[in-house]
Amino acid sequence: MKKKVFSLAILAMSGTMMLNSCIGSYALFNKFVSWETRATNSKFVNAIIGFIITPVVGPICLLVDSLVLNTIEFWSGENPMASNVGKTQQVMGQDGLIYAVKTLKNGYEVTRPNGQVVTFTYNKKQNAWYMEAEGQQTQLFSFNQDGTITAAITPEKNITVTPNEQGVFEAQMAAGNGHFFAAR
Repeated sequence: MKKKVFSLAILAMSGTMMLNSCIGSYALFNKFVSWETRATNSKFVNAIIGFIITPVVGPICLLVDSLVLNTIEFWSGENPMASNVGKTQQVMGQDGLIYAVKTLKNGYEVTRPNGQVVTFTYNKKQNAWYMEAEGQQTQLFSFNQDGTITAAITPEKNITVTPNEQGVFEAQMAAGNGHFFAAR
């Protein structure tokens, strides 16, 4: 009996050693859990729903994630369930107005309350983010091979900073001509 338990323990430990790799985002299961916790306005009703359907739906989601979706994510770099491409969300800006933010394959399209559209796109080849408004495209910043970031302060003035708090502060100071204004 002890030999059998010991053998099972060795087998279980071996299995964990073989399976300790990047396993994926489990996007389908996470979406299910997110829905289940927000199904109603009552956390108690949500708990009852969870007790009833999670034992059935949860394992199915985990199985599909493990065998199909995480495999696709491993080989392609993208999980089909995690993609928000084409979806639009309403976001409140710091000015208190509502903006429509649509997720693109390579960035975001922001529609201002007045209807003006501003597009932010990432150019993978140049490793840089761009902004396009009113037919004018401007490079916002690029990632350098040495780990620094070059940010466009004005069309004529760039600054290279490190991607940390100090670098953000330096970019803010350069943009404000030495004046820093804290955001609320």
